[in-house]
Amino acid sequence: MDGSETGWGRQAEPAPRWRALLDRARLAGRGAEHHDVDHRAEENPAPPPETLPRRAAGTGWTGRAQAVARPADPSFGAEPAYRVEATYRVEPAYRVDPRYGGEPAYQAEPAYRAEPEPRAEPSWRAEPVRPPEPGYPEPPPRGRGTASVESRYALLDGGYQPDPPPAESRYALLDRGRYRPEAQPVPEPARIEPPRIEPARVEWRAPEPETELERAAGVLRRELGGPRVLAFANPKGGVHKTTATVLAAATVGSVRGRGVLAWDDNELRGTLGLRAGSARHARTIRHLIHDLAQIEILEGATLLEHLDDYLRHASDGSYDVLAGEESPRFAQRLDQFTVKRVLELLRRTHDVICVDTGNNVESPNWRTVMQAADQLVVTTVPREDAAFSADWMLDLLHEEGMGELADNAVTLISCPTPGRTPLQDDLERHFATRTRAVAVVPYDPALETGSSIEYHQLQAETRQGWLKAASVMLEPFAR
Repeated sequence: MDGSETGWGRQAEPAPRWRALLDRARLAGRGAEHHDVDHRAEENPAPPPETLPRRAAGTGWTGRAQAVARPADPSFGAEPAYRVEATYRVEPAYRVDPRYGGEPAYQAEPAYRAEPEPRAEPSWRAEPVRPPEPGYPEPPPRGRGTASVESRYALLDGGYQPDPPPAESRYALLDRGRYRPEAQPVPEPARIEPPRIEPARVEWRAPEPETELERAAGVLRRELGGPRVLAFANPKGGVHKTTATVLAAATVGSVRGRGVLAWDDNELRGTLGLRAGSARHARTIRHLIHDLAQIEILEGATLLEHLDDYLRHASDGSYDVLAGEESPRFAQRLDQFTVKRVLELLRRTHDVICVDTGNNVESPNWRTVMQAADQLVVTTVPREDAAFSADWMLDLLHEEGMGELADNAVTLISCPTPGRTPLQDDLERHFATRTRAVAVVPYDPALETGSSIEYHQLQAETRQGWLKAASVMLEPFAR
């Protein structure tokens, strides 16, 4: 069946568009002039073209040839009045150039060679660790492993490391509360080699033993645990009771500095006020008792100020003196209740109160002082009558229920003459069995006249003897 008619005697359909496009490609793409050429070909028909040589092999066209109509199949008779026409006419003006030898046979391209199979890349080997450049610290390891794992892309790119992210503005950090100013490095101070010092040589020396005088002074400086009353007693007169009271107060006051008082509680014309203290006024215990009710209600500095009007003072200010009354009729007013009130008042203002008792052991003031005393000092001289009177008083205290006071008493032996007598040794051994301790004070010519006693005028040996004796008196109370 050709392109001019169908197998069923129907008129042939126009050739499809793809065949026209194929023919145009064969005609080497000639365009607008085709129409005129077709008309000329109809007017002057050309002889049939020579058969063009065919291409031996290949996949393309080696030349361009004009399409001719296929002869009709003789088995099918043409219908009358229907003329077979070629689908397109050959351009009559076209002649094959006799010099044209035709295009060379198409040389087939060599068979495509498959690319060789890609060889597997050798297993990746970690790059050798490069030592860090001087001046830059090594980067810290990333992650928790022993070696950081780099990105696969970084390995393909030959070790490319992406740039670090840009630093945020310090103001943005301030807004989020995460900005911390960089700490400025503190320059290290220049090291100065200290001078070489040879090790010191320590030489140990045994401490010198404390002397007896240093120990005695230390006892007097200690706290006494409250005010203490020292009663100097002996029923025999002329046994240095007043002298012992004044020198004990002067010795303790010279070490402690203040708070020491000497009181003359003799009901029969005592002389303590004459031998101790400056006579800046004539007030005595009688004046104090007269105003006792107004003074007892005072406190603190006001009490000290008003009581000072009734006291006398030592020349060096180391102790105070409360003088006794010279009138014998005053003894009737020193009853037990009044003496207790006076002692209570003095305890509020002084730490150490030295009381010179009288000779009458039956008087209320003598007994009241014995009952209120913290330390009894039995004064005597190396004579038999004085020692007998002191021994009798100790027996009396035991009978009156004050045996503890007698046993803890201190016997004070004052030497009225220089030198040592055999009787003194016997008295020391005897009273050592009756009292807690025995103290001996030496003779001093400044005391022989019986005038005013000045502590700083005594001999050094005398002051040292009184310092030891006073420490023995207050040692049981020292803290």
